[in-house]
Amino acid sequence: MKISALILARNEEKFIEDALTQLDFADEIIVLDQGSEDKTLKIAKKYTDKVFVYNNQSFDQARNLLAAKAKGDWLLYVDADERLSPDLIEEINQACQNDQYAAFYFARKNIVLGKWLKHGGWWPDYVPRLFKKNKLQNWHGHVHESPEVDGEFGYLETPLNHLTATSLEKMLAKTIRWAQTEAQLSFKANHPSVTIFKVIKAFFSEFINRYIIKAGFLDGTVGLIEAIFQGLHRCAKLTYLWELQNDTGEKLQKAQDV
Repeated sequence: MKISALILARNEEKFIEDALTQLDFADEIIVLDQGSEDKTLKIAKKYTDKVFVYNNQSFDQARNLLAAKAKGDWLLYVDADERLSPDLIEEINQACQNDQYAAFYFARKNIVLGKWLKHGGWWPDYVPRLFKKNKLQNWHGHVHESPEVDGEFGYLETPLNHLTATSLEKMLAKTIRWAQTEAQLSFKANHPSVTIFKVIKAFFSEFINRYIIKAGFLDGTVGLIEAIFQGLHRCAKLTYLWELQNDTGEKLQKAQDV
């Protein structure tokens, strides 16, 4: 069974090389770049001649395009900041000999500021990553994309390492980027008007859920920081949405273009 390793990337010059190096067991590697402004493309071309540019920020469309370009029997989606251990690679190869399942979930270990978050709802963070190509029907969802599969999912035991949020600066930039995108989608969906009460409620409900109910406090200082950032993310999304709902200028046009 041939495996196609698929990477969706944008401005990942610090992560893309290690991501590609670990995929030397795959029969082909395909990189789809979503408009990088750094050296991501240059680095990727050192490891594969199948590098494409797709200036569309819709993640479901990008993943569908990757699948369409792949020639393997199995599709392995890997983000640039995700790392496969030797044990996981061995398990992937074994799974590709399995006819019982059409796809597999990986348990992902989210590593924030160098710490594996075991609480706060972050473990196990199951993500769909391995698919029989002829069983993957479609990806849907502009941001939080989900696959449609003709068949059952299995679960791999060896975790996938996710090197997310390596600095507070990157955490803040990611929060802003995702909040803006989600606000634009909510605006297009005619989300109810945002009020100050809703913004305040969003922060405290998310913080309490992550830090107390889901025991994020057990992850120490990083658990506290992550709970705060998750609350801020909810606030930022609603604040950007409020801005769109009360602005008929450039920001409104951007939301309509999403």
